[in-house]
Amino acid sequence: MALTQTILAQIPGNPFVGLEAADRRWKALRTGDLPTSEVVQISDRPFDPDWDVVISGGTLGILLGAALARQGWRVALIERGQLRGRDQEWNISRRELQVFVELGLLAEAELTAAIATEYNPGRICFAGGTDLWVEDVLNLGVDPVYLLETLKQRFLQAGGKLLEQTPFTEAIVHPTGVNVKAGASTLKTRLLLDAMGHFSPISQQARQGKPPDAVCLVVGTCATGFPDTQTGDLIVSFTPIQNQCQYFWEAFPARDGRTTYLFTYVDAHPARPSLQALFDDYFRLLPEYQGVELDQLQFQRALFGFFPSYRQSPLASQWDRILPVGDSSGSQSPLSFGGFGAMVRHLPRLSRGIQSALQTNCLSRNDLRLLQPYQPNLAVTWLFQKTMSVGVHQKVAPNQINDLLNTIFTDMAQLGDPVLKPFLQDVVQFPALFQTLTKTMISHPLLVAKLLPQLGVTELAVWLRHYLNLAGYTALFPLGQQLEPLTQALSEAQQYRYHCWLQALKYGSGADYTAS
Repeated sequence: MALTQTILAQIPGNPFVGLEAADRRWKALRTGDLPTSEVVQISDRPFDPDWDVVISGGTLGILLGAALARQGWRVALIERGQLRGRDQEWNISRRELQVFVELGLLAEAELTAAIATEYNPGRICFAGGTDLWVEDVLNLGVDPVYLLETLKQRFLQAGGKLLEQTPFTEAIVHPTGVNVKAGASTLKTRLLLDAMGHFSPISQQARQGKPPDAVCLVVGTCATGFPDTQTGDLIVSFTPIQNQCQYFWEAFPARDGRTTYLFTYVDAHPARPSLQALFDDYFRLLPEYQGVELDQLQFQRALFGFFPSYRQSPLASQWDRILPVGDSSGSQSPLSFGGFGAMVRHLPRLSRGIQSALQTNCLSRNDLRLLQPYQPNLAVTWLFQKTMSVGVHQKVAPNQINDLLNTIFTDMAQLGDPVLKPFLQDVVQFPALFQTLTKTMISHPLLVAKLLPQLGVTELAVWLRHYLNLAGYTALFPLGQQLEPLTQALSEAQQYRYHCWLQALKYGSGADYTAS
């Protein structure tokens, strides 16, 4: 029996069964056999909606559901299983978490109760380099069970309706609303929010079976028996490229021990490794990474998954009255796993934008696309993802990625926290990016030159367009703020569109990030 199967079989619930199911799905994605279905239909018959908003996908949809219900909208949320958080903590910073208090979704005491673990500092290290340390980045572990249960109660108290064990099956778009079929229920709503995640059937239909441009493979465990430490690893690599993959690691203190992840960036080529193969390498390398033998560890949980990314993201609305949110929209960068952090970052923008769209009845496909706009600060990260991955048939020096990351992160650290910390929290800002690139190109021109064969001229040309757009968004946002008072003379629909444009500039330039 393989080592991975042996260890996972000893964990309660035998997660090896789930690993095999995930691998079948990952293989279907690599081979183009992942099924898609026509779950969205069009009808020309009007009807009277019973709901303002129906949200499909409760795990992260409850965040938006609670916010919209508190605004006074009639909101129903459908969830295919039970709406309950997972046992494994979500890592985030306190500054990001504060949004729940600002939106009135949590009291300060509830926010404090939701924090299960806290540590400082976090380490950044790559083979051949020195350790860099940073404070207050992904240093809080949030208890998803407590958080989602508290938000669920807030949602219900505000008049929201929750339908658990109710899987989405079909949406029929009418001129006046969407007829949502889920389980044995039919809900007529003005607006449908798709929060079903990366493999939402609505998103799959919208993307027409297009394979992802990149995938992040992740495996890990939570275990006891590690040496006692209250520090974490944000991103660490101690091995060269192997199996055409550069392996990266994360580690965080957890309530039940210590969580360690191994992740790598790949494409969806059929030759890419399975999650089980990645897990085999995880267990092979874990003793060296953490300085502890496997037989000293007591494994509590196994963690695994694959997270697709698309260059055409966020996903623009393809139908009237249907808006993808969270991972369904692909609103995370190709460097992040998406999920909780990306949803929290965009929660204020989306909750207020959806409220405005409902108030002005701006629910057409074109109007809803303004709520998931192009963001150049996410688009530029595709080049970074490209430098951290290797094609199946590419010839790259074994330590090229480690050498590059050592150089870039050292340069960012020397430029200070205003440059380094936003990047570590998935926010790219033009001044910080300009400073980093200038310093790296001047100080290490030969290292930069080595990247050209790996990236290609076309990739660089596309990136340059996003880079210039990032500069433009950065310059336009302050001007847009100054002109906003003049919009009072516009119609409500025009004000909605202007506000969406201003928010696109704000988030697209990283101006939503504030240091604390």
